[in-house]
Amino acid sequence: MKGKSTFTHFDEEGKARMVDVSRKKSTVREAVVHGSISMNPETYRMIMDRRIAKGDVLGVAQVAGIMGAKRTADLIPMCHQLNITNVEITFTPSHGENKIEIEAKVRTKGQTGVEMEAFLAVSTAALTIYDMCKAVDRGMVISDIYLVEKKGGKSGTFRRYGEGKDAQ
Repeated sequence: MKGKSTFTHFDEEGKARMVDVSRKKSTVREAVVHGSISMNPETYRMIMDRRIAKGDVLGVAQVAGIMGAKRTADLIPMCHQLNITNVEITFTPSHGENKIEIEAKVRTKGQTGVEMEAFLAVSTAALTIYDMCKAVDRGMVISDIYLVEKKGGKSGTFRRYGEGKDAQ
């Protein structure tokens, strides 16, 4: 494990605390998170053909993912309120697997990272797809949500194994 081996969200007595980032240098920080949602073939075709009664599933999920990133500090107790400068949500349909891959890239210039914001963006987008399609498929599976890459800050760059030439 690289860096500190202690948990930073606990004080000396083991009580939960918010980390004080006031002395940290403000840098550009970015995080990329991946996730996916699998479904039955008919649900997949309905999404791709825009035949879901509630509307444009991926368009709504994209907006929901952005909103999720912006609300992270309201939902994750020890997260700082951040000035997010960019959120990109992309969907990659996997025709043979009846699955939609979801990726969120979140950026800020600040004193703490945006990993949790990217995680919440992917999760919110996936949950929105589920919500909009549950009337036709309650068996959808949200899975494989993980950090692909993070840049900036004291710890530098992290790339997940197998994700690019500089993977850790």
